[in-house]
Amino acid sequence: MNKIALREQLTAFLNEDIGFGDASSVLIDHRETSLATVSAKVDGVFCGMDVVLEMAQMQRLVVESCQPDGAVVSAGDTLFILRGKTRTLLETERVLLNLVQHLSGIATMTRRCVERLDDPTIAVTDTRKTTPGLRMLEKHAVRSGGGKNHRLRLDDAIMIKDNHITALGGITNAVARARMLAGHTTPVEVEVETLEQLHEAIAANADIIMLDNRTPEELKAWRALVPPHIKTEASGGITVETIAAYRDTGVDVISIGQLTHSVTALDCSLNLVGGIKHAVTRNDANTIR
Repeated sequence: MNKIALREQLTAFLNEDIGFGDASSVLIDHRETSLATVSAKVDGVFCGMDVVLEMAQMQRLVVESCQPDGAVVSAGDTLFILRGKTRTLLETERVLLNLVQHLSGIATMTRRCVERLDDPTIAVTDTRKTTPGLRMLEKHAVRSGGGKNHRLRLDDAIMIKDNHITALGGITNAVARARMLAGHTTPVEVEVETLEQLHEAIAANADIIMLDNRTPEELKAWRALVPPHIKTEASGGITVETIAAYRDTGVDVISIGQLTHSVTALDCSLNLVGGIKHAVTRNDANTIR
């Protein structure tokens, strides 16, 4: 996690939401302090500790406790507790919860995919189908859920896809140009859609071959043709509902766009301790005076 980049992002997010000031929270005495608990409303996997800690420091709040990234939580569990000026807690609430809910949703989806695949020989990875501006955080959430990251940016690896193959006149020429121009630490991956392309990618000695939109049965058959030193990646249309069918296919990686582009946020809420909403949430309204 790049903490410098994180702070810049959080500053921009707070500026977007607060504007020239919280017109509601300004009604509260500026000297008043509160304790706020953030609780999960559904089961899932928590992610967002870095966001909580950094935003608390920026907003001069104290983090009393916080679940670690990757923690499995149940509905009703406390995710984190903050103490500080009541005005500041309330002006910070929405940005903080938006991020934590989104990241925890990604971590939860990733954990479900890993568990349903149930094959430790295959890495579950994300893609570049991320929310603009949130890629660093979203890919961190994937790792928190037990997955791994594909390339972060276009400069991380050479990935020769269908349009590159068309523009460069074929896989052989594309890989040759990649080897000529790239440094020795830059891997070359080739996407293939036909058996003819697979054989061409093998002959060109690509580092990784992406087998696009193949059935589990086709993946097993195609993987058997690839030398062991070339890694294979399955991609295209694989979801949490279908991933179990790809167990034991022999591929090294399954990349899933759904991990970041179609997740449901992990619902949670922030409540000031002593408030009626906090009491109802915890089923102890009779203790409120």
